[in-house]
Amino acid sequence: MSLYGMMRTGGSGMNAQANRLGTVAENIANASTTGYKRASTEFSSLILPSSNGSYNSGGVETKVRYSISEQGATTYTTSSTDLAINGGGFFIVSGANGSNFLTRAGAFVPDADGNLVNSAGYSLMGYEYEEGVDPTVVVNGFDGLTKVNLASDGLVAKGSTTGTMGANLNSADAIGTESSTSLSVFDSQGNSRLLDFVYSKTGANAWSVEVRDRTSYSAGPPAVGVLGTKALAFNSDGELTTTPSTLTTTAMVGLPGTGADLSALTIDLAKTTQLGYKFNPDGGTIDGNAPSKVAGYQIDDEGIVFVKYENGDLDPRYRVALASVQSPDNLVPQSGNVYSQGVDSGVIVTGFAGSGDFGSIQSGALEGSNVDIANELTAMIESQRSYTANSKVFQTGADLLDVLVNLKR
Repeated sequence: MSLYGMMRTGGSGMNAQANRLGTVAENIANASTTGYKRASTEFSSLILPSSNGSYNSGGVETKVRYSISEQGATTYTTSSTDLAINGGGFFIVSGANGSNFLTRAGAFVPDADGNLVNSAGYSLMGYEYEEGVDPTVVVNGFDGLTKVNLASDGLVAKGSTTGTMGANLNSADAIGTESSTSLSVFDSQGNSRLLDFVYSKTGANAWSVEVRDRTSYSAGPPAVGVLGTKALAFNSDGELTTTPSTLTTTAMVGLPGTGADLSALTIDLAKTTQLGYKFNPDGGTIDGNAPSKVAGYQIDDEGIVFVKYENGDLDPRYRVALASVQSPDNLVPQSGNVYSQGVDSGVIVTGFAGSGDFGSIQSGALEGSNVDIANELTAMIESQRSYTANSKVFQTGADLLDVLVNLKR
């Protein structure tokens, strides 16, 4: 029994070393694969029961583990859609069948439909972005995620909807004094249109502001082209006390000559002051843009995906979602350098870059493989020697078995 057990033990050792050599070969083959995580073979002893005077040699068992939590080196590229995660977390990607996976391979490029896909054909997933409103994250699932799509045909224009206007109003002005400034806004077709903001002092610490469309305004009576008015009150320190501090204008529909619409505008007047200094407008701000072609894309460290236009405007479209698990090394590797949830990995938790345990996103960078070629070659030599030694054990057992069989001759 011991001779057969000796041969089985030698065979077990050879099989274990063959498994180790298999992981070494896989690591070396993927040393240049973006986001690849090194595989290693862990050994554990297999003990068999022995009786008095007879020893049953056991064997060795192997288990393949992946160093998924170990980050690879970062390399920089010239593509703004190449992404790397500096810290914890995984990109969420979708396969051809709609199933979602996790990956650290961030070499994404737009496909024919505008979807960002990596070299294995998996599409990057994220949430549609609305400026000023954080997307609602489903922390324990992939609901609400959509493919990040950068397709944009022809010229793109965006009408104005919100803006700001601030100014210092001279407290020394006499009642009835008027001061004015203007703001260029965009209609639904991207045409610019001038709105005049006319401030009139109505009393001590009291003013009114009237918004006029310069093209259509007429003093009347009745006045034409007045889009909105608001009374402004100030305290003794010259600070605006009117609440709310916003003024909403009237929309203009079917503008003459173009047929475009000018949406109702919400203008924040919070920066308006009344001090003993000359009238001093701050220039104001407005959203929207004139017609412009897409010139490229930008992705910031929080994962917000912007479309960049020729005029320099940035339009936020998506926010890239990240995911993590309690035990990343127990995720199940799949073809295409992606991972799925395993029994021992824990549940998948989703979120955004820069929050919780999630790292930041680097645009124009890729995470390389965490394989060390020198260590792999060393492991290859060790396994080769161990395989040879185990084969000698098997060969010795076979020779001894021949001796035992020849005793009958």
